[in-house]
Amino acid sequence: MSSGKPVLIIKAGSTLPAIAERRGDFEDWIRMGMALEPDEVSVVDVTAGDPLPAPDACSAAVVTGSHGMVTDRAEWSERSAEWLSRAQRDGVPVLGICYGHQLLAHALGGEIADNPRGLEYGTVETALERPASDDSLLRGLPIKLSVQTGHTQAVIRLPKGAVLLAQSARDSCHAFRFGDAAWGVQFHPEFDADIMREYLGHTRDRLEKAGLDVDALLSKVQSTDISAAILQRFRRIAAERSGS
Repeated sequence: MSSGKPVLIIKAGSTLPAIAERRGDFEDWIRMGMALEPDEVSVVDVTAGDPLPAPDACSAAVVTGSHGMVTDRAEWSERSAEWLSRAQRDGVPVLGICYGHQLLAHALGGEIADNPRGLEYGTVETALERPASDDSLLRGLPIKLSVQTGHTQAVIRLPKGAVLLAQSARDSCHAFRFGDAAWGVQFHPEFDADIMREYLGHTRDRLEKAGLDVDALLSKVQSTDISAAILQRFRRIAAERSGS
């Protein structure tokens, strides 16, 4: 990207230490998924108290996942939500991933709570809704889309004016758009099959207590290259809007 403004990655949490040691962290996978060089990205660790720049100082923003909960209303989370609201009003392209998806919905007036359909983990099939057919981020993708996911909470009420783009059997809001440049995806386009398997192994006890068959989930893990391409699509959208 040549606009001179970096893509801002709002770091809302970190991956499991064992994965980070081998593979890097959320922000690394997002940067690589967007095919950006290190100097084209600015990472702000809001959980550590890092200040957020003015929205117009970045060409786009991506909010990472987190092991926290939006409903905890942590100071860094609420501060980030206020920033996201401003960025959306200013027309800055925004992509929220998992926690970031929920935080964006919260920032814009939606409601987050424990998923009434229970935990959702592993490689799952999402169904794209009709509006996705002409959505600049999702159009042209298969109606049935395999994605990597792992979450306890969900967007149970979309912000007024938001457009539902995808859902799954266990989550009624897997993706949405607000306006013409802000998206939330509950799934992880930055995860690969290896990362998904490690998360399933790490959370085995909790998942089994919730009644999930972890071995069955592990057997269904597969590559999700089509959904992973969403990150580069978002990069192109950001580049087009910034004129680069």
